[in-house]
Amino acid sequence: MRIFVLLLLFGAVPAWSQSNVEFANLREDVRLLLQRVGDLSLRVEQLERENAQLRQQSEGSSRSYATLAQLNEAVAEMNRTLKATVAASRSDTLDTVSRQMERLAQQTDVAIQALARGQSRASSVQTSFSDDFPKEGISYTVQRGDSLALIARKTNSKVQDIVNANKITDASKINAGQVLFIPGGK
Repeated sequence: MRIFVLLLLFGAVPAWSQSNVEFANLREDVRLLLQRVGDLSLRVEQLERENAQLRQQSEGSSRSYATLAQLNEAVAEMNRTLKATVAASRSDTLDTVSRQMERLAQQTDVAIQALARGQSRASSVQTSFSDDFPKEGISYTVQRGDSLALIARKTNSKVQDIVNANKITDASKINAGQVLFIPGGK
C-alpha cells in the first residue's frame, strides 16, 4: 500500500485508479468501523446485564440487612421488655417473701404462746418436796392415758402426796409402765 501511495504522489498511477483505491480503502475502513461498533455494542449489552445483576443484588441485600435505626429500636424494645419482666418478677418475689414472713410470724407467735403456757405450768412445778405424806401405801404401775389426778382418784389418794413421795417435778411427764409409790393408797 505504501508503494501505491508513492506512485500516486508521483503521478505514476492514473487518477481513476486513485479514486477506486480510495473507495476501497474507505469501504475497508467502514467495514472495520462497523465491526468495532458491533464489538462495542456487545460489550455495552454485557455491561448493562452485569449492572442489572448488581442492582438486584444490592436491592436484595438492602432488604436482608437491618438499618442502624431498626437495630436501635429493637434493642430499646428488648430493654423495655426486660425491665418489665424484672419488675414483675421482683413484685412476685416480694409478695412471696411477704406471705412467708407472715406465716413465720404466726408460727413464732404460736410458739411464744406455747412457751408462755409452759412457763406458767413450770412455775407450778415443784422444786422442793415435803415429807408430809403417809409413809404407808401401795405400788402402782402407770397405765396408758393415766394422769396423776386419775391415779389419785383410782387409789383414793392425794395428788400432792403422790408428787411428794415420788419427787415428781413435772406432773405431765409420767410414762406408761412407770412404777409409782402411792402414799395411803388402797
